[in-house]
Amino acid sequence: MRKVYLDNGSTSFPKAPGVAEAMAHFITEVGCNISRGGYEAAYDLSEVVYETRSMLCRLFGFADEKYVVFTPSVTYGLNFVIKGLLKPGDHVIISAMEHNAVARPCESLKEAGVEVSVVAASREGELDMEAFEAAFARNTRLVVMSHASNVCGTVLDAEAVGKICAEKGVYFALDAAQSAGILEIDFKKFNLSALCLTGHKGLLGPQGIGALLLTPELAAELTPVIDGGTGSASHLLTMPEFMPDKLEAGTLNLPGIIGLNAALKYVEKTGTAAIFAKEKQLAQLFIDEMDKLPDIRVTGVRDWGRRVGTVSLDFAAIDNAEVAYELDAGYGIMTRCGLHCAPLAHQSLGTYPAGTVRFAFGHCNTEEEVLYAARAVREICGR
Repeated sequence: MRKVYLDNGSTSFPKAPGVAEAMAHFITEVGCNISRGGYEAAYDLSEVVYETRSMLCRLFGFADEKYVVFTPSVTYGLNFVIKGLLKPGDHVIISAMEHNAVARPCESLKEAGVEVSVVAASREGELDMEAFEAAFARNTRLVVMSHASNVCGTVLDAEAVGKICAEKGVYFALDAAQSAGILEIDFKKFNLSALCLTGHKGLLGPQGIGALLLTPELAAELTPVIDGGTGSASHLLTMPEFMPDKLEAGTLNLPGIIGLNAALKYVEKTGTAAIFAKEKQLAQLFIDEMDKLPDIRVTGVRDWGRRVGTVSLDFAAIDNAEVAYELDAGYGIMTRCGLHCAPLAHQSLGTYPAGTVRFAFGHCNTEEEVLYAARAVREICGR
């Protein structure tokens, strides 16, 4: 049976050309560490790590490599910001479209005396901006928001939110798990305080590597969530105050950084606009086909200025889980069914608790694969 991968919202596949080769070369031919060896190979490797930080700066309109922190995932970066900043009596605002990578750390801080406001979203996944502005209080210290929904693809207006946060003097952290490498993200234009991203989705790199970009002001206020060795200031029993060492405890995922380096070169060469254009073309073709079928709801907004190529379907006449099973078992089509680690988003979309069947297209998919998936859905629905 043929296999068609349509779960790029979970992780991209295939990875960018050169990623596997770069990682294999490092593991088999280099293999050393950085900041923990006084020899040429370690120094050369440090240059590659620095180059990777620099490429992230270029891609996201960021200014200073030393405020680029490597993390195991976007979830770690979000936790570094949320739990590293907020103290009892502080107030944080999140949206009702958040992934559990945002919602769960905020929920856990409630017991410690942190106030959490969840701003409502529409049935199409758009943030209620009036409710957002009304949510600010005297003790509001942080706003955390997903850039693009991992459920329905709706893009939240990060530029408008960032402008309000700047006017009110509140830190703004953006979860770019579903948008980095696909949409244009300008750190300064969005008035960001923190950009949290992962390497294994839109950036087309390996799992296990992410990054956190921080303003010096926010970095100075963060308490490290993880303490440990950094290869620097080893005489101290406390974490160094300088960046990025302050937030990079332990050995870095060097194979992951090497893979991300190769992926970023591909994304930089190809261009995020071209990558998004291909994904948009494929997703629109699929949506057009789904609109021909009854009893299927395509969630999220339809305006391509406000969405990415993630398409979630809610089937009225057949169980969503059954559809996902039949797609895999009968057609070899890989999707994701359920709540997608985002119960707040599904409550907003009106798809809770059953969830949806998510088709997340990548720029390596083809029109033929899209039409094959559409035909499979049509046949499963008996049309």
